[in-house]
Amino acid sequence: MAARSRLIAPRVLLPLCLLMVVPPSAAESRPRARDLGISIGSFRPGPLNAITDVAGVRVGHSTIVRGRGRLVPGTGPIRTGVTAVIPRDDVWHRKVAAGAAVLNGAGELTGLHWVIESGFLEVPVLYTNTHSVGSVMDGVVAWMVRENRSVGIQENVVAPVVGECDDSSLNDIRGLHVTRAHVAAALDSARNGPVEEGSVGAGTGMMSFGFKAGIGTASRVVPVLGRSYTLGALVVANFGQTPELLIDGRALGPVLMNLVKQPAAPRLRDGSVQVLFATDAPVDARQLGRIARRAGLGLGRVGHRGHDGSGDFALAFSTAHTIRAESRGSRVSMTVLPEPHLDSLFEAAEDCVEESVLNALFAAPTMEGRDGEVAPGIPAAEVARRLRLPGAR
Repeated sequence: MAARSRLIAPRVLLPLCLLMVVPPSAAESRPRARDLGISIGSFRPGPLNAITDVAGVRVGHSTIVRGRGRLVPGTGPIRTGVTAVIPRDDVWHRKVAAGAAVLNGAGELTGLHWVIESGFLEVPVLYTNTHSVGSVMDGVVAWMVRENRSVGIQENVVAPVVGECDDSSLNDIRGLHVTRAHVAAALDSARNGPVEEGSVGAGTGMMSFGFKAGIGTASRVVPVLGRSYTLGALVVANFGQTPELLIDGRALGPVLMNLVKQPAAPRLRDGSVQVLFATDAPVDARQLGRIARRAGLGLGRVGHRGHDGSGDFALAFSTAHTIRAESRGSRVSMTVLPEPHLDSLFEAAEDCVEESVLNALFAAPTMEGRDGEVAPGIPAAEVARRLRLPGAR
């Protein structure tokens, strides 16, 4: 096992007649960027180097890996799932300040307009595949109603926040295999502590730069005005073409392309990426929108071009303040950081996105998807050797 432990989310029970293939093994050792000696930026990471270093933030996954061989639409093979991020306990009544940004909008992040309009987030953030957005929205509403009995009666209705990426290169996306049960499993399994990365949850069928990818996360501890704050990021990485890949500033895509057999005719071309920031720094919605916009700079460091067909969405929230549901009609006061002191948070945000994408790539082993298409795991040892890093073997 690499230097980190793994949090394995409960799996939904599946029919035994269908073969489970290429699951990420709990015993398999896959490095993170720092295990190889790649150190991004000048700020130190939090204890877990994960979005859950921000106190109160919880992450859960529900993963569906079923079947193999030829695609039979509606049956499989299935390589998909759901990832849930809960900003804090009872976020419905104890809302968090939030902001968002869009680099290229060929995709979906539901509820985005209300987040921008209101300046707060009052629901968990969910990620899944493109065709399952509706199912996940339905599942979030069912879960929120279960957790809050007054929703839609004495209290307001739920506007789910659900982001997507297209996993159809590996997954039977037409099968609509994600159900309410998978959404509930992701939400109910959400925990603080280590975050499982790579081919899990929403990242199960995702690829980046021609390699298997998926979920990645990172964090930074940032000193501002004599205090230390934590900023973390989580990405669903499903973008980029192999020649574009940059690792630690080096154009390694063309080199790696010659070392690993790539799919002959990859269906994923432009792809998408979802970025979520969390921080405990005292910033308001407008400032969080500024932080969210820095996601594009972090993505550019790994070679993202923001292609015409790419969906690139970033959402940011802060747990520093509590916006109470019953505060309507009364004044709400907030203490926030002065604008010039946001620079350190901007830098940390860019660093976290870059490292999160690399962690998503390094964590994901080779996976066989529909029609026998293979998404190769990035050769981490070769990357370390090419960069002349301590993790080279």
